[in-house]
Amino acid sequence: MSDTPFGFGLPPEEPDNGDEGKKGGQGGPGGPFGFGPGGLPGGADNPFAAMFGSMNPNDLGAAFQQLGQMLSYEGGPVNWDMAKDIARQTVAQGTADGVKDASVGTAEKSAVEEAVRLADHWLDGVTSLPSGATTAVAWSRAEWVEATLPVWKELVDPVAERVGAAMGSVLPEEMQAMAGPLLGMMRSMGGAMFGQQIGQAVGTLAGEVVGSTDIGLPLGPAGKAALLPLNIESFGKDLGVPSDEVRLYLALREAAHARLFAHVPWLRSHLFGAVEGYARGIKVDTSKLEDVVGQLDPSNPEQLQEALQGGMFQPQDTPEQKAALARLETALALVEGWVDAVVHEAAKPRLTSADAMRETMRRRRASGGPAEQTFATLIGLELRPRRLRDASRLWASLTDARGVDGRDGLWEHPDMLPTASDLDDPDGFVHREQLDFSEIDKMLGEAARKRESDGGEGEQDGDEKK
Repeated sequence: MSDTPFGFGLPPEEPDNGDEGKKGGQGGPGGPFGFGPGGLPGGADNPFAAMFGSMNPNDLGAAFQQLGQMLSYEGGPVNWDMAKDIARQTVAQGTADGVKDASVGTAEKSAVEEAVRLADHWLDGVTSLPSGATTAVAWSRAEWVEATLPVWKELVDPVAERVGAAMGSVLPEEMQAMAGPLLGMMRSMGGAMFGQQIGQAVGTLAGEVVGSTDIGLPLGPAGKAALLPLNIESFGKDLGVPSDEVRLYLALREAAHARLFAHVPWLRSHLFGAVEGYARGIKVDTSKLEDVVGQLDPSNPEQLQEALQGGMFQPQDTPEQKAALARLETALALVEGWVDAVVHEAAKPRLTSADAMRETMRRRRASGGPAEQTFATLIGLELRPRRLRDASRLWASLTDARGVDGRDGLWEHPDMLPTASDLDDPDGFVHREQLDFSEIDKMLGEAARKRESDGGEGEQDGDEKK
């Protein structure tokens, strides 16, 4: 779990009237609204500073009214318009690495298309799953933001909605009546805070990812293998590997993920369902919330800041969350282990850098790279395949023991896949007899047809006996 599981952290840095680096006001980014200790909002780092400006306490009521109008939006617990705007601004400014985003040129597009085409050709010989990429695209960072936001919405909304519902339901009815306007305002602020944090996080992440499957989930549209040339260049800069080999290796990984998610229809819902299961298990410290709300003065922004910083909405671990997290981690390990195994099998005979690239990607994924850290900050989940190496070894052993078809056939049904305990005893799983669900379905179908046939004959015989 992360230290800031619901994105209630520092606001994104934005230039004051285009003057980057300028710091104004007394407060600075002291909390989710930028209310610095001992002062009113108005620092250059505060996205609401332009609205609040420099005011005396008598103007706070009007300021909060303006804030409420700004935050009055429809569509769920997260202000996604704000998130998109901040993400686009982040990539335009080059916040992630100091390199500003740029449109992808024709030569770069052609290089990506050729790399994905060749990668798919190589993968044909190492997996029975057919190509899952109908098109290959080269994205700028801004295009990655636009293409992946719908999936971020699907992932984050269940958690944000659960937190918002908890805020409104934990108090007794009589207290809800008294605190209703305050809770409504705080829910609106929560939506804005989510929007801020997600926007900055996704914008920063856009400066680091190399494709659409870096976190082991399909963030892009179905059927598209996507690579980001600007980020691939940055990724390979210090590896000592030719740029075309780096691009091709990453194309192999992207194309392998595309095959898996395109031809294992239950996999996406299995992974996203684990995230929703985690959201359903969220509990809020109701006693702390009651104490804070009972003493809260809505005209005092510093008190509101302290309440938010003090973990007012901090979630509590529950058995449901732990079970969902374990389910998700195992599934991610199996996905990443399979991709690692088949990509290495395809790359090893053809790329001199295959071993080095494999180790680089393993460390990036297993140690919790930028993508995992970003997602942990957003909703408190670490999408880290902690047992990637174990899963990769298991898939390789399955290839040796059962061949490519036998290995890939396990993706036909979730109950056929290895479990977390199977990763502890890979040899036991590899040599265990596996149920063939396709054969079982065939047998059940034949039995049903036979029953229908026998039933019809039985009815005729009964009529004759009468």
